Amino acid sequence: MRATSGLAPGVRETAAAARSAAVRLAGHVRETPLWHSPRFSARTGANVWFKLENLQHTGSFKVRGAFNRLLALEPAQRAAGAVAASSGNHGAAVARALEGLGMHGVVFVPENASPVKVAAIRAAGCEVRHFGADGLETELHARAYAEHRGMVYVSPYNDPEVVAGQGTCGVEIVRQLPGTDAVFIAVGGGGLAAGTGSVLKDARREIAVIGCQPEQSAVMHASLAAGGIVQVPGRPTLSDGTAGGIEPGAITFDLCRDVVDEWVLVGEAAIAAAMRDFMDTEHQLLEGAAGVALAAFLQRAADYAGRNVVVLICGANISRDTLATILQASA
Repeated sequence: MRATSGLAPGVRETAAAARSAAVRLAGHVRETPLWHSPRFSARTGANVWFKLENLQHTGSFKVRGAFNRLLALEPAQRAAGAVAASSGNHGAAVARALEGLGMHGVVFVPENASPVKVAAIRAAGCEVRHFGADGLETELHARAYAEHRGMVYVSPYNDPEVVAGQGTCGVEIVRQLPGTDAVFIAVGGGGLAAGTGSVLKDARREIAVIGCQPEQSAVMHASLAAGGIVQVPGRPTLSDGTAGGIEPGAITFDLCRDVVDEWVLVGEAAIAAAMRDFMDTEHQLLEGAAGVALAAFLQRAADYAGRNVVVLICGANISRDTLATILQASA
């Protein structure tokens, strides 16, 4: 039985939608491993598990939401095509979903988007266009472009089907580790935290959901503190996947407010150190946003001694230049 008493209606609805999405997405996305880490467990005193979305198709959890959104379209909508805006991961996910469903579309990316992520979008056969210096600016332009041409706009986070798709990550965690005590999740627009957090809270209210953001770009944290979405100037961060503003009226604001128990902000040095630690011990690639979640856990590890902690490794898409910078910093 699910302990749903006291949950906001939106949380219950999102959790139910995520469970339905998990059925719909079978065959389109991978069920990624929940990897126990003896080394991080010994180091921190917690029982540490990594949810390896870095092994997901396109190297990121984003393919879950993209496929779920496009699978929900009517035939006429699919024929019209889709538009997305992304710093990279969401764009690559939409491109893969478009290709898999035989649809056409265009992905807008900010002028400073990661080259490796832009290359991944093009490799899937999707048209890429650059616009704007900030993720929010790119999103607003892409939405207007889609509306003007009668195409479907696939938001990276501000869409119930996208949030439900990201929530399937939580469906897997609950099944893979029923005794989960806490989950650390990097937050940008909030789709992953909103969807996964809703599933976790619907499964067991006692599971702690920790939202993690870089100090250089902590818009959701600032917005929740202000009681409404605010636009905070962002500074460069290794966590390019979570950088940028949040669209006015985003559905993820209320969901993050209702499911995230604690917020942890981390600096760039801590992110880089966490990334090096993960690569050294787990021998896998991860991107800056995943480093944010791990750095946040390491910052709070003493509070979780003896507990089952899941750190969501949300992606692996990192450019060679950024990787080289991180590795050289340890020399």
